[in-house]
Amino acid sequence: MEAVDTLIDELRATEFESRKPIKDALLEMATGENGSAVREHLDNVKKGELLEIQWEIDDVLAESAPPPPVPVEPEAPEEGAAEEETAPEPADPNAQLTAADLDLVYDDPRGFMLHKSKVGERWFATQVDPSTSLPQTFELHSHELEQLKAQLQGSPYWRLGSQ
Repeated sequence: MEAVDTLIDELRATEFESRKPIKDALLEMATGENGSAVREHLDNVKKGELLEIQWEIDDVLAESAPPPPVPVEPEAPEEGAAEEETAPEPADPNAQLTAADLDLVYDDPRGFMLHKSKVGERWFATQVDPSTSLPQTFELHSHELEQLKAQLQGSPYWRLGSQ
């Protein structure tokens, strides 16, 4: 690494126009047999250098960087493959849902909302928890849903086409 340090000293003392041969020598070392060690040393040394020298070292590091790995594409299935392998698995109807998976069907401005899952027949209610003043969402069972629909029948807060 003494040779690298010597070249960096020369780089520091040389005018901008004359730095190309020094950078080429550093590049040759960074891509040579001990390239990874040279690159690591350059990366450590540049932190204590002037900004202009850091840029020159960055140029050498960028040029000597190993190529990015080539992504391996999955093999295409054979034409005679069974349909079962290509068919997507059905979604779990009891999987955890996000807000994007729900449609708002009832929205009372006093703090009560009903949501229906976009897939399946799951219903959720959201209301403000009086002890924390934060909204709380929970899933409704079928008997609870029927009671709520009966209580809210005729309410102006149902979304059109959702009931």
